[in-house]
Amino acid sequence: METIFSGIQPSGIPTIGNYIGAMKQFIALQENYDCYYCIVDEHAITVPQDRIKLREQIRGLTALYLAVGLDPAKSTIFIQSEVPAHTQAAWIVQCNISLGELERMTQFKDKSAKSNRAGVSAGLLTYPPLMVADIILYQSNFVPVGEDQKQHLELTRDFVDRFNNKYGNGNQVLTLPEVKIPKFGGRIMSLQEPTKKMSKSDDNQKGFISMLDDPASIRKKIKSAVTDSSGVIEFDVENKPGISNLLTIYSAFSGETIESITPRYEGVGYGKFKEDLAEAVIAVMEPIQERYYALLKSDELDEILDAGAKHANAVANKTLKKMQNAVGLGRKR
Repeated sequence: METIFSGIQPSGIPTIGNYIGAMKQFIALQENYDCYYCIVDEHAITVPQDRIKLREQIRGLTALYLAVGLDPAKSTIFIQSEVPAHTQAAWIVQCNISLGELERMTQFKDKSAKSNRAGVSAGLLTYPPLMVADIILYQSNFVPVGEDQKQHLELTRDFVDRFNNKYGNGNQVLTLPEVKIPKFGGRIMSLQEPTKKMSKSDDNQKGFISMLDDPASIRKKIKSAVTDSSGVIEFDVENKPGISNLLTIYSAFSGETIESITPRYEGVGYGKFKEDLAEAVIAVMEPIQERYYALLKSDELDEILDAGAKHANAVANKTLKKMQNAVGLGRKR
């Protein structure tokens, strides 16, 4: 069975964009792949975090993973910092990646340009090697990511090629991963600025729907979503980005194709369409939220994370030992 790895930062409550583009895809993938789903808490501390809040968010993200339908019998669910091999392998990665490669990473360039570069955390520059380590430790064949993460996969692939050629002695030490971009819903846009990706860090709270928003908030945010003045419900990303985005969300939550949705609202206008869209989102989110809050009160979360860490450590340590042997670290055993 081929392997899939994916990690999400516990940096806040995921949006419905995260659900459509990532979490929903995870459920289907676990049926046909050996899946590792990681809460990447070490990535989260590249920016200052409140330690109490961070731990709450780690548990919350775990609960959401399970609430949306991840099955610990089919997927390994674990916390990154509970598998020390991630940071150990990241050092080997850093020693085989150039400073120029890291400085060319888009996220580093964007974030460092917004502040005093001298005061930027070194982790912002070196976290891509940790991301590479996350992926290679599980000999991942595929990594489901959005378009904005493709650059990190390219860095991973470059590293794997370089490592195997330099240290492999004709053998494949590490698996070359491939990007797996969702065919549908991989980029859900802001409800207020439909040319910008939906983000939980958006200053405008109306721009995104959190997975834990109550029904009243969901209805209000969808009702105020930006569309256009035509009143015609059709999918045209270039000329009608707002309604096209809403149609994508409607399709994802209802399970219907966009082609089957649009005729139903011919001549009706946006009001009725938005009402029905809100109910479709609520119908999916309410059961997830109920399961989420029940999990937070149970001992099940810790049991699942303990089992996930045990399995992830066993697999990751095996790959780490191969990497250490390849570069000559320690005593070969």
